[in-house]
Amino acid sequence: MMKTTERLTILLLFVFALFYSCKKEDDPTPSNASFTANKTQVVVNEEIQFTNQSANATAFKWSFGDGTTSTEFSPKKTFLSSAVFTVNLVSTGSGGSASSSMQITVLPSCSFVVQREDSLSAAVPVQFTNTSLGADSYEWSFGDTGNSTSTDTNATFTYTAGGTYTVTLKARGAAGETSISKQITVAGVQVVRQLYFIEYGNNLIQKLPLDGTGVPSSFLDITGKAGVGLAYDAVHQKIYFSDFEIATLGNIWSVNLDGSDLRAIASNISDPYGIALDVAGGKIYWTDDAGNISRANLDGSSPQIGIVNIASGQMRAIALDPAHNKMYFYEVNAENLYMANMDGTGATIILSGVYGYAIAVDNLNSRIYFDEQNSGSLKSTDLNGAGSITVAASTTRIYGLLVDPSDGKIYWSGRDSGELKRANTDGSNTEILQSGLLSPRGIFIN
Repeated sequence: MMKTTERLTILLLFVFALFYSCKKEDDPTPSNASFTANKTQVVVNEEIQFTNQSANATAFKWSFGDGTTSTEFSPKKTFLSSAVFTVNLVSTGSGGSASSSMQITVLPSCSFVVQREDSLSAAVPVQFTNTSLGADSYEWSFGDTGNSTSTDTNATFTYTAGGTYTVTLKARGAAGETSISKQITVAGVQVVRQLYFIEYGNNLIQKLPLDGTGVPSSFLDITGKAGVGLAYDAVHQKIYFSDFEIATLGNIWSVNLDGSDLRAIASNISDPYGIALDVAGGKIYWTDDAGNISRANLDGSSPQIGIVNIASGQMRAIALDPAHNKMYFYEVNAENLYMANMDGTGATIILSGVYGYAIAVDNLNSRIYFDEQNSGSLKSTDLNGAGSITVAASTTRIYGLLVDPSDGKIYWSGRDSGELKRANTDGSNTEILQSGLLSPRGIFIN
């Protein structure tokens, strides 16, 4: 009996061990969830590659934290807004499910476009178009000397001077900010040069744009103080003009280029006509009806009356050649064109039997130009009066005459024709810049 019981016990133990052993071999291995990302910080619309490293799983579900999901094994993903997103992977196999999470920081993408970038110019507004994504606010820095900024989404800024500027845009979102900088080149202000002239018949100093698009505009009302001579000091931005309204009580006036500080710097002159400036030497010269060439400091101080005097003479035009220490002037009674040193010494007739109202020096080509009324022409000679040629026929008195070496042109006014003209220095390609004026006189260009 004991033997049978022992055998039964041994059999039961064997069966139990066999059952236990088979059950353990049939249990599935639990799933494991794991993944990596090639980036954990990106900007909006930048792609992330997730790599699934899960084990013992056959199904996968990704939740990206922005409401989107995927069942791909190793998906790619772009985010459309700025935030910190929790990406979760659930891996499921016969042994159950497991999950793993990772945080991804998505910053705004920052970018902008400069409209008409290849043709930017000072004084013209520059339009910046914001192409950033996912930002809530913006800050622009324009790189100018005033450190100007803007918080507009799309900004507009006007540069006051040409140059190269670094423009920076910062884009701020829920997860932080990004920035981008771009260099732009702005051309300088395209200054339209102006031809200033005395319109004696209207008691005005006027100015005419030389780009061909404008009409004269008034600079200064000179009622009661009109004259012939007009000159400009570009260094100090002062305009000078002569006034012979009261014949024996004439004046030389100065005024700032902005029209302020009008003052008489020389007075009691007998019919002042032409004026000329030696800015480097600090002197202004003028002619009068008493046969004098006179000069003073640019403010009118230390006048020297009659550094040249021709008895019974009447002086008209004057032009200076500081490079050679010479001046040229007309005396109209005896009809002579003179040359003298700038201190008045050595006055010599270089052309006789000529008279007029305007002279201009062309240092670039070593020529002088002058109005010659006896022949009714605009003429030119070398600096000593030799080699006289006719540049243009003229049936008008010319009171304003200048040579502009910057464009190789001569300009003149026609008192009787009411015209302002321009031509090449040889007289070719003559243009009428303005007509219908009332007795235009002295001229200068700025």
